[in-house]
Amino acid sequence: MTPQEASIRCAEVCALAPVVPVLVVNDVAHARPLAEALVAGGLPALEVTLRTSCALEVIAEMAKVEGGTVGAGTLLTPEDVKAAKAAGAKFGVSPGATDRLLDACEAQDIPLLAGTSTASDVMRLLERGYTVAKFFPAEANGGAPALKAIGAPLPQMKFCPTGGISLKNADQYLSLSNTLCVGGSWVAPNDLVVKGDWKAIEELAREAAALPR
Repeated sequence: MTPQEASIRCAEVCALAPVVPVLVVNDVAHARPLAEALVAGGLPALEVTLRTSCALEVIAEMAKVEGGTVGAGTLLTPEDVKAAKAAGAKFGVSPGATDRLLDACEAQDIPLLAGTSTASDVMRLLERGYTVAKFFPAEANGGAPALKAIGAPLPQMKFCPTGGISLKNADQYLSLSNTLCVGGSWVAPNDLVVKGDWKAIEELAREAAALPR
């Protein structure tokens, strides 16, 4: 997969909904009902972070949910990329970008939302052929004003900002011309997941899916 092809695919994933849920799942039993609730609420693109021991099993379970597009977050190494693809991930997300990681994703045909936080990060990805990236950690890096400022000299790059984004500030990002969607964990709070309150999660997803962009 070329960087150009990866960017097209990432843009398609980002176009599915204004919010991509960022999920840290600790119990495989929660995987399918959680994915079903989010998809039913209008958020079909799901990022499962590789931060728990069962994350790959969670991806495999969520990949079975009709209408969902499951990706793997926190990709750090080529081994992560191979494991994520084998589990059924359709896209990847990383906090940053290294040549080894980009090489691995291209070789494994996994479109990557590579993390950026500076103009130099963005320029490096543009030089390689990428036109869609992640902006992370968004709020700690200056929030929507910083992303807007980066977009002035580098309008070619479009973003999925994540990190510190909630229902309260998501619209600040979604109103920007260089933002395709946002990533956030507020649509699947751990207390609701643990209780198995899938109806409440579906309602949070529905609220997020209605955000204008």
